[in-house]
Amino acid sequence: MNKQEFLDQLRRGLHGLPQEDIEERLTFYSEMIDDRMEEGLSEPEAVAEIGDVREIISQIQADTPLTKIVKEKIKPKSSTKPWVVALLILGFPLWLPILIAVIAIVLSVYIVVWSVIISLWTAFVSLFAGALAGVASAVYYAICGMGLAAMSTLAIGLLSAGLAIFMFFVCLAATRGVIWITKKFVLGIKHMLIGKETV
Repeated sequence: MNKQEFLDQLRRGLHGLPQEDIEERLTFYSEMIDDRMEEGLSEPEAVAEIGDVREIISQIQADTPLTKIVKEKIKPKSSTKPWVVALLILGFPLWLPILIAVIAIVLSVYIVVWSVIISLWTAFVSLFAGALAGVASAVYYAICGMGLAAMSTLAIGLLSAGLAIFMFFVCLAATRGVIWITKKFVLGIKHMLIGKETV
């Protein structure tokens, strides 16, 4: 692939992003290819060393803030047809409540999921505090000469410590999972707003 083919594919793949961002990326990759060619690589070698254009497009889309993409989508276009504007205005009483309902449902689900994560972390902290209290109580009972009470509270403290360790890894995995799902969801919204890659 030569430089122009690479840049053409990059431009098509970034369609839907703000125009100034597209131009900035094209200039950046054009200069990068030129620098590699000045170092002695042929044009196809320089392009190949940059990497796969699809991966570059995916990375750029992932790095572009969602707010920037939304602003680009809602920016009035000079080519907007009057019948589209009329449909939007006439359909306003229908599509606005549906849009608000969808946003409310998605937001509610997101809040519920994070509430579960917070509850899991709270359970971990409670178990950890129970472990500390059990060990401290065992030491106190041992000093007071109550051997049976010391042994039973120590056992409860150690059980709480074991459960706390297990709970920590559950909480960590659940938190990472929700963060991963959130990133994928936001990336999906970006792809939906930008449109399909046409590489």
